[in-house]
Amino acid sequence: MIFVTGATGILGRVIVLELLKKGKNIRAAKRPGSNLNDVRHSYSVYTEHPDDFFNKIEWIDVDFDDQDALQNALIGVDEVYHCAAKVSFHPHDEKEMYHTNVKGTENLLFACEGSGVKKFLHVSTIAVLDLFNEKGELDESSEFNPKEEHSAYAISKHLAEMEVWRASAEGLNTVIVNPGMIIGSGNWGQSSGDIFPTFEKNGFTFSGGTSYVDVRDAAKISIELMEKNVFGERFILISENKKYAELGQQIRSKLGLKEAKILTKSQLGLGRLANILFGWLIPKLRIITKSNIESISSLNTISNQKIKKELDYQFIPVKESVDFHLNNYINDKKLNS
Repeated sequence: MIFVTGATGILGRVIVLELLKKGKNIRAAKRPGSNLNDVRHSYSVYTEHPDDFFNKIEWIDVDFDDQDALQNALIGVDEVYHCAAKVSFHPHDEKEMYHTNVKGTENLLFACEGSGVKKFLHVSTIAVLDLFNEKGELDESSEFNPKEEHSAYAISKHLAEMEVWRASAEGLNTVIVNPGMIIGSGNWGQSSGDIFPTFEKNGFTFSGGTSYVDVRDAAKISIELMEKNVFGERFILISENKKYAELGQQIRSKLGLKEAKILTKSQLGLGRLANILFGWLIPKLRIITKSNIESISSLNTISNQKIKKELDYQFIPVKESVDFHLNNYINDKKLNS
């Protein structure tokens, strides 16, 4: 039996589906209010038999603060894919992110200690990478630098990684994957499912960029690493480094919208000043922090050479990925209009 946390999330649901395609038995964690219909519907873009697969999932509600519930969830389980996380760049979500991302991971790993779990994959993020290599790139050796200013999300994911490395040192077979921004279908408006609604709603973008990966690649690689027993290591999962403006142009032109205006770093700096002066009055301004401005105004080159070499893997190009998932977004909008 394989246990997948965050199984209704954009990546977790596809990991579940790919494992089901391999004939695995899956126990999937969800929240009481999770939208399972959205998961079932999104499967229709990944397979011709969505219901056949969806109906094989054993769904359970799990409270990550309840050690007994976690131990019960792990009965008969020998592999865990830990995808559950709170993703936000809003300062008011700091406590919830620490609780979900750090304490949740710590509690799950503690529950694994007294169970039959032999393999544990942890989904982290490229947001924890700091120190550049001699080529001026970020890679798997790019350690988190506590002296730099980070978003609360990056800090929480770094601390979660520390819990995984501790469990690894104590003998659990663990592997960490660090995906870039995940492009996928479903979960629109939440976490990385917010890419298309955000570019649709906003007539502006930023001068920087980030690294992207298709959800299908992230899921398949995660499973392959577990199957090949590649443990005690981390792997960056990205297809390409892209500017926001380039991605925004592709999305907005397909949606029949005019090109987004690029906000410069100095314009964002004025926004930060507004945050300092009026953040207490206008909650939306609170997201304009120094670390957030830095991250959206720069484009770091992130290397995917390690995973390409390990698995001889060819990633789906970002343009192709965006086209595929954007079509699904447009079709779902028509369905719901």
